[in-house]
Amino acid sequence: MSIRDIVIVGIVLVLAAMAIRRPWIGVMNWTWLSIMNPHRYAWGFAYSAPVAAIAAASTLIGLLFTKEKRSPFQGAPIVWLFIFTIWVNLSWLLGYDPTGDYEQWAKVMKIYLMTFVAVALLYTKHHIMAFAWVTIASLAALAAKGGLFTLLTAGNHRVWGPEGSFISDNNTFALAVIVCIPMLHFLQLQLEEGWKRHLMSLAMLLCAVSAIGSYSRGALLALAAMGAMFWWRSSHKALIGAAILVGIIVMLPMMPDEWWARMDTIQDYEQDESAMGRINAWLVAIEVAKDNLFGGGMSYQHPIYFTMYGTHETIVRAAHSIYFQILGNHGFLGLFLYLMIWATTYGAAGRLRSRTRATDEAKWAGELGAMVQVSLVAFAVGGAFLSLPYFDLPYNLMVMVVIANKWVERRAWEAEPKVSFIEYAGLRKKQRANTIPEENG
Repeated sequence: MSIRDIVIVGIVLVLAAMAIRRPWIGVMNWTWLSIMNPHRYAWGFAYSAPVAAIAAASTLIGLLFTKEKRSPFQGAPIVWLFIFTIWVNLSWLLGYDPTGDYEQWAKVMKIYLMTFVAVALLYTKHHIMAFAWVTIASLAALAAKGGLFTLLTAGNHRVWGPEGSFISDNNTFALAVIVCIPMLHFLQLQLEEGWKRHLMSLAMLLCAVSAIGSYSRGALLALAAMGAMFWWRSSHKALIGAAILVGIIVMLPMMPDEWWARMDTIQDYEQDESAMGRINAWLVAIEVAKDNLFGGGMSYQHPIYFTMYGTHETIVRAAHSIYFQILGNHGFLGLFLYLMIWATTYGAAGRLRSRTRATDEAKWAGELGAMVQVSLVAFAVGGAFLSLPYFDLPYNLMVMVVIANKWVERRAWEAEPKVSFIEYAGLRKKQRANTIPEENG
């Protein structure tokens, strides 16, 4: 047992207790645990403690008793996610190995359940901003650590994510970090000018360094796509362009020969065993989807499929693509449903931008929509070469966009109390009694 174990479990238990009365705090607790996986950095009992289960259970108990819950079906992305969830359940039950796939199915269903719970419980600007800070800061803290590690070791060692998580692999961690960068800029825009904004700029830079230090080729492509989209959307194109150029000039020359050799295989993929194995896995996914309406289940990586359909080899390999992974797992219709989630999320983010241009009080929502679109472009490009279809992060972005659109539609800024977040959370009880309506609890 260490101090770190006690602190992590203590925080979880305190937030879980608060969630019984204010279940939206339970959503924050779950988000912190599922994105950052802080317990995986402990050395004692916290490592395997059911902290996520505690956070989820307390939130669901709070959801049952609170009067301030809403229907989760508040936008097209949520409807498409619901349909996709039903399809995934059918795919799992009718798949090749439901028993063997149970653990993965259970993990994904927990994430989807808590996504619906988040939409049902979060509705104010305070909720959205807290959700954004917890989601992005949880990942950015790990990424900043990885960026510092890359700089201190001159890129001679790869950066990895939390052990036992969706992003434990260097490739998936890098993609998640790149998706995080535009959202850091969104949070930066909500801060006053000064050292806080400069600190956020440093965090964004370290995230980019961390992604490069992962040695992920797909992440490099995602970083390029994100950078181009970020520059295009920025109102300070000259400044952003100069920052990107300086970053390239400073960072890339320090990377070791091993890193350059790995990046060079992007052009010569025909001679790269890993790349050809990945393409073979894509071809297998297509054949599995052709022969199985519901796909292979929660995973199509079964020896029988690769023996039957393998073109270049029969070795079982991961798809390393969100599109081919969903295709092989859930079939062509499953892939269509999955793509509709993100197409409608991108469209909803665009509506946020157009709806808020003439409203100063809702300017933050327009900035949210713009940066979510940049993040989704990074996810779409990087996801073509990396496997991360079920991770919480993009679903959390979807939740933010859906809730923010509802917030704008009802012109919530005209009715919400003008109080600080600490007062809103009930941490300053004396002022809370006089300034915050009871229904906001």
